[in-house]
Amino acid sequence: MPLHRDDPKSVGGYRLVDRLGSGGMGVVYWGRSRSGRDVAVKVVHAQYAENAVFRARFRQEIEAVRKVSGAFTAPVVDADPEAARPWMATQYVPASSLAERLRDHGPLRGTELRRLALGLVEALQDIHRAGVVHRDLKPANVLMAEDGPRVIDFGISRAAENHKTLTETGQMIGTPPFMSPEQFTDARTVGPASDVFSLAALLVFSATGRGPFDADSPYMTAFRVVHEPPGLDGVPGPLRAVLERCLVKDAADRPQLDVLAKEFAEALPEPDPMDPDTTTLRVADLRTFEETYAGTGHAAPGKVTRSGLTRGRRVRPWLVVACTVGVLALGTGWYIRFGPGFSDGAPAVSSDASANSRWAAVPTGWQPWQTTMSETAQSGEVNPLVKDSADAGDATCQTYENAVYCAGNNILPVRLDGSTGATVWRSALATSAEGADSARDNFELLGVRDGTMLLQHYVYGADGGTKASIVALDTESGEQLWDRRRNNVTVDQIVSGDLVLTPDLSGRLVTARSPYTGTDSWTTQLPSGDYCQFATEGSRLYAHCFPDDETKDAVLLELNKANGSVLRRLKTPNASGLLGTVGGRLAFVVGGDSGPARPEDLKFGEIWLLDPDTGAATTTKLTKTYDGSVRLAADTLWITGANGQVTAVSPLTGKQLWQTRTGVEGSGQPTYDPRTRTLYLASTSGRVAALDTRKGKLLWETGAHADQLASGDVTKSKVLLYDGALIVSTPDGTVFSLDPAHPERKPVSG
Repeated sequence: MPLHRDDPKSVGGYRLVDRLGSGGMGVVYWGRSRSGRDVAVKVVHAQYAENAVFRARFRQEIEAVRKVSGAFTAPVVDADPEAARPWMATQYVPASSLAERLRDHGPLRGTELRRLALGLVEALQDIHRAGVVHRDLKPANVLMAEDGPRVIDFGISRAAENHKTLTETGQMIGTPPFMSPEQFTDARTVGPASDVFSLAALLVFSATGRGPFDADSPYMTAFRVVHEPPGLDGVPGPLRAVLERCLVKDAADRPQLDVLAKEFAEALPEPDPMDPDTTTLRVADLRTFEETYAGTGHAAPGKVTRSGLTRGRRVRPWLVVACTVGVLALGTGWYIRFGPGFSDGAPAVSSDASANSRWAAVPTGWQPWQTTMSETAQSGEVNPLVKDSADAGDATCQTYENAVYCAGNNILPVRLDGSTGATVWRSALATSAEGADSARDNFELLGVRDGTMLLQHYVYGADGGTKASIVALDTESGEQLWDRRRNNVTVDQIVSGDLVLTPDLSGRLVTARSPYTGTDSWTTQLPSGDYCQFATEGSRLYAHCFPDDETKDAVLLELNKANGSVLRRLKTPNASGLLGTVGGRLAFVVGGDSGPARPEDLKFGEIWLLDPDTGAATTTKLTKTYDGSVRLAADTLWITGANGQVTAVSPLTGKQLWQTRTGVEGSGQPTYDPRTRTLYLASTSGRVAALDTRKGKLLWETGAHADQLASGDVTKSKVLLYDGALIVSTPDGTVFSLDPAHPERKPVSG
């Protein structure tokens, strides 16, 4: 796969030539040293580099691979686990995986099966001799090189003698069809015999296209691994007897590798050179395996095309399964999707993604486009802040009528044509663009209402001083309509409905204004010392105020929109955030220690439902604690995790409706389209995914669009609905538009 625009040019002195694969945890590149040596460079995603547990796992993988140096493994060439983005370079093996070989050509026979079996035995001998247990031997972790198989990915391996490892967290990590019984029942007992069991399961699948414990779900597969005999129909007779002994439940009864080497050589003799080798294709069996794991995080690889889309199912070979007494339950740790290998192939598109009947027609004259907020305007003006500043970013956009309005840190407010992406105008608001002693201008887009673009403008001076003001721009011309100085610490969400709520410098008095004229409508006084957020639900205006004393409840004030008087005063939990309404009741997410719970990035386990007329409240306990961004729409909680997982939960019962894994890591709140019942989410790198909201089916997923990855604590990417099309903005200032019926179409420059 070609490099993306946001990919680095080199890592650790290795020039990057191409992508070999990507996943939620990182990217694997084809690299080349200064001397011309080819290597595979594994680079961790930036958002996981600060995770101490992940760094420890990555360091463990490097140490494990360095211990192994056999002919059937890919040795480490170089590594830096302490880098800002940890990386590891291994020998480059120009070969496809066993999973790809089986997908494209069916089960193995004759010489191929013999070389695989004996090569894997030698590889495991080298691995075990180094005191390491692989723990996840499966087709995706075996490369089919010309001179024999190579075993890769030691990220969940451990030293055989060490029972206190990072993988001992209550969740058994691996891939159910190829896991041993002890991996489900007691991870502390996992040793070299576990790899023997996995080797046998892998060889059954390689010879027949079916695993020995295949079932309709990972749950049942795990149950069969632990309790039922293997299914070995189709395995050649002599080989079957050997594999039966490898697949016994008691690890102590499995044969040693040196014994296996002799038995495999006898069961799979060298073919007569006068007898041509044959390969039996059993496509139906392979299709059955794909169907079994589709939608569970375990689909077999889809066929990759140069466009970056697949014509099959998404490669999701990683699954976490936890086993308790008599019950097998699917785990959901951050290792669930990609594990140490990082690579899951290219983004997927389902067979019905091209079904135009689902999607609304795009506007007349619209075309896919991509631009940046620094693009030269039609008037010839350039953005002086973006052009000269390294701090540009944290950009957001909103749509209004037929245009897109954007702004950010050191990014002047701009208007883009919604159909073409062309820059129509750029504001001239900057006050610190000139002079060596000036610092920067930051713009926060508050909303677009009534022909007005509303912003918070922060001017950071070189002397450390900060000036904050609310600015209104005309949407047609970009000219300033009015501005007001404001207090920037005691009031938030100051555009609510058709009002602009501007606090005075004390933060206690808030004035409601007309968006276009700035004319005063009324002024109200907020509770002293509280931090307040405004929100409009239906026809009602609320101020949600949080006291400095975290032991006290927060207060929800319903304000009269005509004069600002307080109509009702209701208590809410201190650590809460208003999401919306469900059945006439206000729904609050509850999480954190104190103050407003921001739905954009939160750990929470309950929803608080409040009747705004009577004050009666109930609490919905969720079935688990979620960590991510949450949005309430269509009476459903849509939750996106940092690892790309999307979950639908009922706010009334707390029950999980469905959960789907995507490659859209680090996304913010998802966008719900009620016309098509589709949920959209985007990563900070500009990857976009669409899911059917009824069952959580992944409809399609794109590659990255952003010019560069944003760093630090930044605003999340956002998907906007644009009359049948989608418009996406990323924190680095990239803006692009897609047709959801044809997301693979390449954009033109805006």
